[in-house]
Amino acid sequence: MLDHFLSIMHKGGPVMWPLLALSVVSIALSFERALYWIRQNGPAARRGFVALMDSMRRGDRSRSQALSETSESVYARVARALLADGASDAVAVGAVETERIRMDRFMATLSTIITAAPMLGILGTVTGIITSFDLLSSGQAMVDPRAVSGGISEALVATASGLVVALLSLFPYMGFGALRENTLGRLETMIAVAQLSFGQAPPGRARAPAREGTPEPAPAGVA
Repeated sequence: MLDHFLSIMHKGGPVMWPLLALSVVSIALSFERALYWIRQNGPAARRGFVALMDSMRRGDRSRSQALSETSESVYARVARALLADGASDAVAVGAVETERIRMDRFMATLSTIITAAPMLGILGTVTGIITSFDLLSSGQAMVDPRAVSGGISEALVATASGLVVALLSLFPYMGFGALRENTLGRLETMIAVAQLSFGQAPPGRARAPAREGTPEPAPAGVA
């Protein structure tokens, strides 16, 4: 098994080692992101989101607060910010942007791997073809045709490896992007419900209505 692996690495040329490093990084980051999204959008997190939305629609602040404290999902964290500081646009944008940073973690790295892996494969193709043409243009009689086919083999193996690494990164990247968009949509719905149910003022800071028959205090300096 190890001999076969090393044989493939040798056939693909020097670019195979950077491609191997990119594949390891891609698999590790994809695994980390998969665990993150399972925590954020797994069955337990979704049940918590449904319960949280139901309590917000009812205007039950105490139950909403209690539900948000029992979870560390993205929905619970945003709900805590809205309930503690008010559901104003500024608070909502700040809370969502904080979560967006967590959602986008390592996404730029995966995008770079998707772009860089095929380019490394093409580089291996070019170096392999150059090797073959150098042998053909040497002016010496070609006794063993495998000397030329080695360069062609290097070109094909490097190209195929680059495409495989890119595909291994592409599918998780697209899946994580779709999960991010769905999560942001749910957060927008939560913010709208919180603003309708609780208003945009922080709790305890809303102006109390004046009692009937109690005159408003006169401005300073007015008799």
